[in-house]
Amino acid sequence: MDPITLTTDRLRLRTPVPEDVETVYAICQDPDIRRWTTVPDPYKREDAEFFVHRLVPDGWREDTEYTFAAEPVEGGPLLAAATLSSRGAGVWEIGYWLAKEHRGAGHMTEIVRALAHWAFTGLGCTRLIWRAEVGNAGSRAVAERAGFVVEGVQRASLANKGTLRDAWIGALLPSDFGLPSPLPYLPARDA
Repeated sequence: MDPITLTTDRLRLRTPVPEDVETVYAICQDPDIRRWTTVPDPYKREDAEFFVHRLVPDGWREDTEYTFAAEPVEGGPLLAAATLSSRGAGVWEIGYWLAKEHRGAGHMTEIVRALAHWAFTGLGCTRLIWRAEVGNAGSRAVAERAGFVVEGVQRASLANKGTLRDAWIGALLPSDFGLPSPLPYLPARDA
């Protein structure tokens, strides 16, 4: 797929470009991003270059991962990145990070909702999942504000820096956005 640009009321979501390398590098120095996400630790400039020049374009070209950088719609610095990763059979997973100085303003929830809507209307997504290491309260708060239903804990489900970690998992369905699903959904009856 060719990269696309999405917009929300406040943000433009576009693919990262070479001019973003320094900003990505600076944002990923945040100890919370390095602790809770799978970015390398320590995070070097070469890691930002690899992300922008290889991981992002390869994901779009191979239709396996669609990464977006978020910036204010009126222009300004990159403030976040989010990725939709294919998990097969109509299931996609979302992951994200946000610059520390932009936390608490609802930007990440806005980004997640925009990408979820695109996944359901543009990718044929039947189930969007979110996972975060147990304890990552910030990521969980964003997911819940975006409408994800937290379904439980998956043991040893996230590999982060060479260690398997337990993860919260949540899901968002097209019907949660009032959208039709590409496949019929038959929920389990209440016991």
